[in-house]
Amino acid sequence: MNNLPLSALFTDYYELTMAQGFYRQNKDTAAVFDVFFRRQPFGGGFSIFAGLDNLLEMLENFRFSAEDIAYLRAQGIFDESFLKYLESFKFSGDIYAMEEGSVIFPEEPVLRVHGNIVEAQIIEGLVLNQLNFQSLIATKAARVWLASKKGSIMEFGLRRAQGLDGALSATRASYIGGASSTSNVLAGKMYNIPVAGTMAHSWVMSFDSELEAFRAYAAIYPENSVFLIDTYDTLNSGIKNAIIVGKELKEKGFNFGVRLDSGDINYLAKEVRKRLDEAGLEKAFITVSNELNEEIIETLVSQNAPVDSWGVGTHMVTGGSEASFTGVYKLAARQNASNQMVATMKISDTIKKTTNPGIKNVWRLFDEKGMACGDILALENETIEEGKTSRFYHPSGDFRQFDFKPAAVRQMLVLHMKGGKRLQSSTPEAALKKARAVASAQLEYLDASYKRILNPHIYKVSVTEELKSFKMLFIKDNKDNIVQN
Repeated sequence: MNNLPLSALFTDYYELTMAQGFYRQNKDTAAVFDVFFRRQPFGGGFSIFAGLDNLLEMLENFRFSAEDIAYLRAQGIFDESFLKYLESFKFSGDIYAMEEGSVIFPEEPVLRVHGNIVEAQIIEGLVLNQLNFQSLIATKAARVWLASKKGSIMEFGLRRAQGLDGALSATRASYIGGASSTSNVLAGKMYNIPVAGTMAHSWVMSFDSELEAFRAYAAIYPENSVFLIDTYDTLNSGIKNAIIVGKELKEKGFNFGVRLDSGDINYLAKEVRKRLDEAGLEKAFITVSNELNEEIIETLVSQNAPVDSWGVGTHMVTGGSEASFTGVYKLAARQNASNQMVATMKISDTIKKTTNPGIKNVWRLFDEKGMACGDILALENETIEEGKTSRFYHPSGDFRQFDFKPAAVRQMLVLHMKGGKRLQSSTPEAALKKARAVASAQLEYLDASYKRILNPHIYKVSVTEELKSFKMLFIKDNKDNIVQN
């Protein structure tokens, strides 16, 4: 189950005022909304889609309580017929989405909502809240994991996370992106994520000597001893005392580790490794922390710092330099007065904010080696054929185009929810394990040039000729009704 009480009041106020307007007009009008994002966070070349399982569970339980209705009534703007409708409100639509953990790119729908216009409007805030934050953190975690050469990453950002749900959601998303353990015990229980930790400086400082502190810890946790060696002096005190206790543990058949949490990590790690090896403690491991991010980790790896595991907190669970994921929720099609589904399109002076009209699918193209070469937006009735050369166009409608004959294709949007019910319900830990596996597998078929931490190659997201032509005609036909931004 999710970690917080859920009310359908978890939406923006204007969603409810618009919903009442739609209700008065025609509450049964069908609509289709796209969720997509506009740019890669962190200046990266990919993102990781996360938060879907949480969202689907919440949608199944999204209700207005009697207290919620009373609160809305007190606002003095909602009429009784609309409030009566909300009393029995539940999402009854369909959700098409990419698999959680998928590698995703700007401008392509990662999720599609089909429902009546009222319910589709009310859930907008929930959809974006769940997907945006977790996708941001999963992407950050994947960058950290890749920078470490797929090393062992411990997420321990609980104390720096944005509140209770921020911490739990961040742990879940970090695990999808590549973290292998967490210090967050509640998240470990909820999602069956391995929990891990070492010791704090307060433990060392609470004893009369550092050596006594290490011996006491080793006596309690002989199989899980990791000594924090920078409380006083890393090289002149910490590592010396760790070696003394480490040898005592080795004689009893146990291994141990040391942790560095300050100073010049590259220099200290190499010196510590040298001293451990000279003491015959070659199996002792080194873990490091201290405001690490993907750039620092990549630098340390390139300098051959002998680090066995990485503790990453603040920069992973908060997004670090990136405050938010740029996911948006836009109307793509609606039912007209003749009960036909017609495309809709936002036309803006800002080209990036001009949307692609109609109900669309996303196709991923692969070459003969199984590597992903581009994602294609196509209208719902189109099919991309493997083994057939086709021409694809830049999504903004400019002159850029490319021809490609895919060796294999994959349709990325699949039905996850029908009539408000999930098609496949699983435990939170099973869904998380699957999402983590999807992320790992899809990162494998993404060329290294797209995964560079700095200046990555730009992955092609294009449109079919049919969608391009449809978009151009749509702009022409609506040129006198341009939405100004």
